[in-house]
Amino acid sequence: MAACCVEPAAAAAAARSHSGLKRRRVAVGSSEQYEETACRLGKGSFGAVVKGRHRDTGRVVAIKRLGAEHGGPEAALREARFLEDASGGGANPFVVGFHGVVRAPGTFDLRLVMECVGPSLHDLLRKRPRGSPPLPEATVRAAMWQLLTGAEKMHAARIVHRDIKPQNILVGEGHTVVKICDFGLAISTDDRPPYGPAGTLWYMAPEMLLEKPDYDTQVDVWSLGCVMAELINNGTPLFEGFYDQGQLCAIFDVLGAPDDSTWPWFSDTAFATVVMPELDVQRENRLRELFPETKLSKQGFEVLSGLLTCNPDKRLTAAAALRHPWFAKVDALELPKKVDLLLRLPKRPRMRAVCVT
Repeated sequence: MAACCVEPAAAAAAARSHSGLKRRRVAVGSSEQYEETACRLGKGSFGAVVKGRHRDTGRVVAIKRLGAEHGGPEAALREARFLEDASGGGANPFVVGFHGVVRAPGTFDLRLVMECVGPSLHDLLRKRPRGSPPLPEATVRAAMWQLLTGAEKMHAARIVHRDIKPQNILVGEGHTVVKICDFGLAISTDDRPPYGPAGTLWYMAPEMLLEKPDYDTQVDVWSLGCVMAELINNGTPLFEGFYDQGQLCAIFDVLGAPDDSTWPWFSDTAFATVVMPELDVQRENRLRELFPETKLSKQGFEVLSGLLTCNPDKRLTAAAALRHPWFAKVDALELPKKVDLLLRLPKRPRMRAVCVT
């Protein structure tokens, strides 16, 4: 079952009310510069992405279309600005590169032209054969170093992605690099709160689920903690709830419900005062039981538990996580390739023909 997303129309409206970007001109080229192919790279709540080719240079690109139901030209320009700022004009190698905006002649149909990277991390993990061994810890560490580095630069630009998940992480360049993509739900902390809930349920931070109106970049850090757990668990999400309250219960069943000593703000929420008394809520933190030392070293677990801390004020920031000793030595990222996985499949026994007389 797929995790639930916020309603696209409602999210687009919320996004428009929080542009968080300085008004500036965006150069718009012509879509005739590119030849689009029938190869669809992805389809989400905010449009479809197809593979294309620049007619003059031959450069392969990804082209994202946003129809009227996804916010139209306004949403396209807004996402373009966020993507341009987050990628830093190429200075942030762990955010998908942005090449510009093009318009179909005679229409207001705007399309985003981006770097063509590769499959999503979600698809890569799901293609692993059943029973495959877990990814080596060094591989998890290298992937998390890249993602946290990308997030740190993005957060320094005051951008909150709000929908980091394996589906929005692309794997490219020989499976040695991961890049954050899809800024359709991004906001800027330059805008004043309140901010509404947005994103994909299984990766939403507790403060967002509890409708804290002034959340910040720490919601992305929580999502990255969920991604880290999923990498260790061979693609199985850690928290799989239904609706906001069910997702909170799934989180607290693993991490334990907060109290006054761990998160004072939580104690005054409607969930804590009205819902929790009717439930048998777990109070103990069981995260280490799910990720024992045979799965994750002491230092690796310190990073995971720091990212998955319910109180955002005590949660590691992306910058603080990168300073942890676990990242003192980071090997090159080598995520499994499809061909490697196929080679590991057990050989089928040969069938011998038997003559019956």
